[in-house]
Amino acid sequence: MQYKSTVQDIQARFDKDVERFSNLETGQVSTLDATLTLNLITEASKRLVPKATQVLDVGCGAGNYTLKMLGKLPNLNCTLVDLSMPMLEKAQERVSASTSGLVDIIQGDIRTADLNHNQFDIILAGAVLHHLRDDADWEQVFEKLYRLLKPGGCLMISDLVTQDNEVLNALIWDMYGEYLESVGGLDYRKTVLDYIEKEDSPRSVTYQLKLMHKVGFKQVELLHKNLCFAAFGGVK
Repeated sequence: MQYKSTVQDIQARFDKDVERFSNLETGQVSTLDATLTLNLITEASKRLVPKATQVLDVGCGAGNYTLKMLGKLPNLNCTLVDLSMPMLEKAQERVSASTSGLVDIIQGDIRTADLNHNQFDIILAGAVLHHLRDDADWEQVFEKLYRLLKPGGCLMISDLVTQDNEVLNALIWDMYGEYLESVGGLDYRKTVLDYIEKEDSPRSVTYQLKLMHKVGFKQVELLHKNLCFAAFGGVK
């Protein structure tokens, strides 16, 4: 495998970018349908677990997903996990102003974060799991997220994805490159694609849904896909 960014590299980058990621309009220009998928996975969570009291936001960033969730299910107890303490501090400030529930922050990697089994009604993973690396890494995290959910709870994911077929994968990424070029020109296209190549290791929706079944989820669903971005999830 070529050199990929370390956890420390990723943390350092996000430490410097809190304000941009606090705003979906400016922080997610390179992400197709970010506003749509944010609304979609939180609305799906609300309808799947309408009596939820506990939400976990994995790779919470500045708290956008939890804030959207609180707009649909007020006063949840919120657990926020992220590598970046500046991100967590911003998320804690924003989320605490929007809920009377408890707000806990945990700085660290979801792979090693100390969390209780059967604790959460809803787990949100927005634009974070693409940082996982090999098959063992993916399986470990999906198993952990499954264990953290209460029976009947849901895991909802919005993320960068690939295709399993190499020819189709090349097509999708060529089209995404064209989109990036239309937004910011050739330099922007190269900057975003080079950054993805260095930092990210996305997997296909098919791979992830199969893995969710493997670790125990009784139902899995694809909610939306546009080129190399998708929203999907499962129920324990």
